[in-house]
Amino acid sequence: MARILVIEDHKKLLRSLQRGLTAAGYEVVAAETGEAGFYRASTESIDAVVLDLMLPGRDGLEILRDLRRQEFAAPVLILSARDTVDDRIRGLSQGADDYLVKPFAFEELLARIRAQLNRPVPGRRLTWQAGELEMQLPSHKVRRGDLEVELSKQEYRLLEFLVRHKNEPVSRQSIAQDVWGGPQGTNVVDVYINSLRKKLERPHLTKLIETVRGVGYLLRLGSDPPGGK
Repeated sequence: MARILVIEDHKKLLRSLQRGLTAAGYEVVAAETGEAGFYRASTESIDAVVLDLMLPGRDGLEILRDLRRQEFAAPVLILSARDTVDDRIRGLSQGADDYLVKPFAFEELLARIRAQLNRPVPGRRLTWQAGELEMQLPSHKVRRGDLEVELSKQEYRLLEFLVRHKNEPVSRQSIAQDVWGGPQGTNVVDVYINSLRKKLERPHLTKLIETVRGVGYLLRLGSDPPGGK
């Protein structure tokens, strides 16, 4: 299942795109600010990006330029109300693979996404590191130093979330919302955290995942992943 990142600050449109793309069979992750979108594209396994240009904070063209500079090779489709020829040329020259003007027909957006996903992506970055963790994006395998760790899909997504929020406490509710897409029982989150601990924290290795009483959990890492804060 292809994973699509939608970076759009208009909440109603964002929710509509999430529903439509999910119904079409894609896994959708979302960001409402430029900074959040750039961070998710830089640190997660993303197969395509739908990018608005007029965003709070870092704008879409800046995000696009910086992603391409760090060799982000997945297709990026700009979705914008800026409709002049100069706007389109500027977006494509910064590294966009396609440009669709608002308002648009959802079926056309879907067709353009499918076309981009069917194209080969040479030179795509296959791994990234955060501290002593190395995450292999296609296989969802993880290494901690010399130790190779195999994770389930949900364990891998949980680790992605913890890495994105490294060195800061996160609640069980926020974990459940991001990893499972909605509320989950406390026990579900705790079970998966314990599973990660067993796989990542062998007796001779430093503890990574801490319990924060009254809040949730914290992943302690020493250095940033590419594009991290």
